[in-house]
Amino acid sequence: MPDILPKNLNLFQAQQALSEHFKDHILIGVDEAGRGPLAGPVVAAAATVGADLCVCPTPTTAIPTLNDSKKLTEKQREQIFAELPNHCKYHSIAEASAGEIDEIGILNATFLAMRRALAPIISELKEKNLPYKILVDGNLHIREIDKDLQMPIVKGDGRVACIAAASIFAKVHRDRLMVKFAEQWTNYGFEKHKGYGTKAHLDAIRKFGQCEIHRKSFKILL
Repeated sequence: MPDILPKNLNLFQAQQALSEHFKDHILIGVDEAGRGPLAGPVVAAAATVGADLCVCPTPTTAIPTLNDSKKLTEKQREQIFAELPNHCKYHSIAEASAGEIDEIGILNATFLAMRRALAPIISELKEKNLPYKILVDGNLHIREIDKDLQMPIVKGDGRVACIAAASIFAKVHRDRLMVKFAEQWTNYGFEKHKGYGTKAHLDAIRKFGQCEIHRKSFKILL
């Protein structure tokens, strides 16, 4: 791993280094958003990025602020989200609902969302007989997918361009979902905290109880 991906590379250089290492392979970045909230789905995204984003050593890109979604402002994420499809030949977003999280647990639900996001991309690549490598943010392999097809990368969303792209797709999609849910369940302020356990959210649960999109299996200290 250190030989393949030195830590001194920026995320564009790292993308190119991995592309050179896995020659002729399509690199698919995968990340999730929403494992920690008390409400709403967990969302996963999968994305590839074009060579236009990874000109090294000095990237010449239309979206130079591409980074781990957590390190960007909401405005930056929204702007990049709008531009990314022009640079990602393949991208897909999928969800696992609060009900599925309660049924199979948050980790399994996260892997389920990841498999759902990957499915249409992998299907198309197989039809074209194109080899691929899945770059997963974190230190775990996605369950029920051949480990040989995967490479977990710790803090990959801030280290490799395609994982950073996936992190933004997932984060913006989930935030938008929570804003829509706020219109349906008006008592909880989902548009502000996106389902995380803020004081305002906990106060609302104390007052109104849990709604349909709350994760009933999560322990909430009230």
